[in-house]
Amino acid sequence: MIVLIATDAWHPQINGVVRTLEALRRSLTERGAIVEFLTPEGFPSLKVPTYPGLRCAIPNSRDIARRIARAAPDAIHIATEGPIGLAVRRYCRKRGIPFTTSLTTRFAEYVSARFPVPVSWGYAALRRFHSAAAATMVSTPSLMSELEERGFANLRMWSRGVDTELFHPSRAAKLDLPRPIFMNVGRIAIEKNMDAFLSLDLPGSKVVIGHGPQEAELRTRYPDVAFLGAMSGESLAAHIAAADVFVFPSLTDTFGIAQLEALASGVPVAAFPVTGPLDVIGSASVGALNRDLRQACLDALAISRDACRGHALGFSWARSAAQFLTNLHPVRVEAAHELPTASARASVFGNDAGIPTEQFDRRRWSGNR
Repeated sequence: MIVLIATDAWHPQINGVVRTLEALRRSLTERGAIVEFLTPEGFPSLKVPTYPGLRCAIPNSRDIARRIARAAPDAIHIATEGPIGLAVRRYCRKRGIPFTTSLTTRFAEYVSARFPVPVSWGYAALRRFHSAAAATMVSTPSLMSELEERGFANLRMWSRGVDTELFHPSRAAKLDLPRPIFMNVGRIAIEKNMDAFLSLDLPGSKVVIGHGPQEAELRTRYPDVAFLGAMSGESLAAHIAAADVFVFPSLTDTFGIAQLEALASGVPVAAFPVTGPLDVIGSASVGALNRDLRQACLDALAISRDACRGHALGFSWARSAAQFLTNLHPVRVEAAHELPTASARASVFGNDAGIPTEQFDRRRWSGNR
């Protein structure tokens, strides 16, 4: 089975969407699927206003059609509502090809935080975008309920997982900082509500890992905070495991994979009782949810690290991948007249998952071709 995933979020970005898609690819590959990405790579782009370092692709319909035809996918999934997602949606709608989408980012709130645009307008645009999909995947039951109240239809569950081998208590780095260490990992942007964490009167140290458009401002306003920059892989895992509490101040995240990574590392979570933390932590004794974030941080210090690890073991990428596959809708996209070689296709779509090149020649999803 060949799955084509269209996404505006891709390297060099490091965020929850990119990390989710990479983890999904690994799990789907283990199940025998071939995953190819249609990303901004190869298209001209423009800088995104108010967001230094982030660029927006400018795709053209001919190249979109060519890339989809060369992939000859058995299923098409649109992961983001940006220019790439819109272009692939337009391609599928024009040809009557079913596709699925996922709502992973609260664009309505993000846009409203930067521009004088009502949140209701943003959700109207999102509802229109996703209404054409055969199914729209969401990460948590509470998000599904919220979207249903906002008029979204054809919603399906697609949970998230965590790499419990990479994120492990035994990886903890030795940080030369006063204890306890309160840590946050993620994009440093206004929609992440970082002020709510950094302004708290807490003992010990505050640590922030990541980059983003609000970083320079927050570094100036909070000189006592340790800003360590962006990290990934083993370095990220080692630093998360070294924390005493993982602080998740966001009010807008639909899930928050970093919470699971902290729990897998044996680190309790302190957060507001909102979508994301409520679904990941719920009533389990692995985090402290309180509208008083300072009190949540202090309460989290007493939580068992072993309990955190045990809770995270219940979230697997294998289960997430199985849900994703179940939600897909089969399609048939004819290959381009001159199908490129496996190596050429790998260069177009990015075969950095380590898939043997001969697998790129597969064209069957049992029962659909």
